[in-house]
Amino acid sequence: MTAPVAIDDAHSLLTVLVAAYNEADALPLLHPEIVAALAEVHALYGIAGRVLYVDDGSRDGTWNVLQEIQASDPSVALLRLSRNFGKEIAMTAGLDQITRGGVVILDADGQDPPSLIPSFVAKWLEGYDDVFGTRVERDGEIWLKKASANAFYRIIGRLADTPIPADTGDFRLLSERAVGALTQLRERNRFMKGLFGWVGYQRVSVPYSRVPRSAGSSKFNFGGLWNLAVDGITSFSIAPLRIATYTGIFASLFAFLGMAVVIIRALLHGDPVAGWPSMMVVILFIGGVQLLALGVIGEYVGRMYNESKQRPLYLVEQQQPAALDAKN
Repeated sequence: MTAPVAIDDAHSLLTVLVAAYNEADALPLLHPEIVAALAEVHALYGIAGRVLYVDDGSRDGTWNVLQEIQASDPSVALLRLSRNFGKEIAMTAGLDQITRGGVVILDADGQDPPSLIPSFVAKWLEGYDDVFGTRVERDGEIWLKKASANAFYRIIGRLADTPIPADTGDFRLLSERAVGALTQLRERNRFMKGLFGWVGYQRVSVPYSRVPRSAGSSKFNFGGLWNLAVDGITSFSIAPLRIATYTGIFASLFAFLGMAVVIIRALLHGDPVAGWPSMMVVILFIGGVQLLALGVIGEYVGRMYNESKQRPLYLVEQQQPAALDAKN
């Protein structure tokens, strides 16, 4: 895959998709970098570029800032959701709006450099459908977040049947057919990093160093990251159910072994009252295993319940197309 493909209709347009939640301070700093990257792409390859911002129910002045950006840039389109649905759903809402060309998914915090977009485009033109950035450095993040992220990617990489590259977030360029495939996946509990891998097609990694946040503070806390990890594991692996099964088998064998020991001791030495602590340990152990197994099963049943309700993934409060789109 070394010979570039011709600039056809599927490669004639590039949309940068940015999902934002309470990023009023960061967006004015990010947008000029996106504009500069798209200008370089147009100069190098003649590919038109535009930007789609999705406001995921922000509570600060994010929407006003986005309207100001759109007023000064005719290539900017806006989509505002009715409330905060979460980043995964906000990205889905943006992807649903893109019907032609490729799309670059970019975080609003400025940690993923837009200057890397031309390198992504070069790989896209070679025929790759998913050009994803792999973090080799994570500047500006505390050691605990780095360690937890590193552990999560290694764990889910081993548990999931779908390939999920390590140290790889949402920063990527997707081809038109990859976007079309993703829009067909309408599951409610969405773990986009897994869905990107599930789609398949031709994939390639581009290493880069993540920079500190340009402004504001991170909207993810460890509770949110934990929930995202649980969603990722339960959406793309049944390993927790198998672990619960194996643990139950081990606990049952342990209980039967203990029962045999008690019977033999009773036959040989009678049935003294001594042994209450050991009995309580066994009871608590078995009870804990049962509750753990029920909790794991409950996670999967809860996701089945959410899917069965068939609610829409999101609701749109306001949509403002780009001025360039309106002219076309």
